[in-house]
Amino acid sequence: MPTSINESNVYIQLRNKAEALLQAGTTPTASHCSVSVDALSLLHRLSSNPDNAEDALKLLHELQVYQVELDLQSEEVSANKQALEEESDLYRNLYDSAPFGYFIIDSEGKVIQGNLAAAQLFRVGPNDLEGHRIDTFLLAENRPRLLGLLQHVAQSGSRDSCVAETAGGAQGSRHLQFIASTLPRQEHILLACCECASVE
Repeated sequence: MPTSINESNVYIQLRNKAEALLQAGTTPTASHCSVSVDALSLLHRLSSNPDNAEDALKLLHELQVYQVELDLQSEEVSANKQALEEESDLYRNLYDSAPFGYFIIDSEGKVIQGNLAAAQLFRVGPNDLEGHRIDTFLLAENRPRLLGLLQHVAQSGSRDSCVAETAGGAQGSRHLQFIASTLPRQEHILLACCECASVE
């Protein structure tokens, strides 16, 4: 019931705004729809008959109001779309430019997404993370520690952390601290990591 009342209020506000714009002669300049030729012909026929002229004018007014309502809604949709795109770009930039490594991991430990700092911590390219199991970047003896962390967080829904050592390479291994938490209403895990000085 409250939802239908809210929808009714929104419609009334929209109609009042359309009526006011029509009365002031300041309707939206870019109309996305117009009255069809058939509708105009019908209105012309109705208005030509004195008995129907008043009804025809009322109908014309309703069509004009409806058109302005559609234009107002279209403008609002466009504005909302732009705002969402800007907000999405902001969060994407924050994620990519963060000083810490961030991963989104599925329930099997596979990387769905990682930011630039995460790739740099493992000394791989940004595109070399997706689809790989996160534990494959660690020393073999450290893999159960990280996988245990992920399993614990997935089952408990709590936040937890551990320290594990990356696989070696030309530049040697490094110790990373991993902090894991579950994403709201999703089965995925958010994993943050940064370099630390020593193991637990």
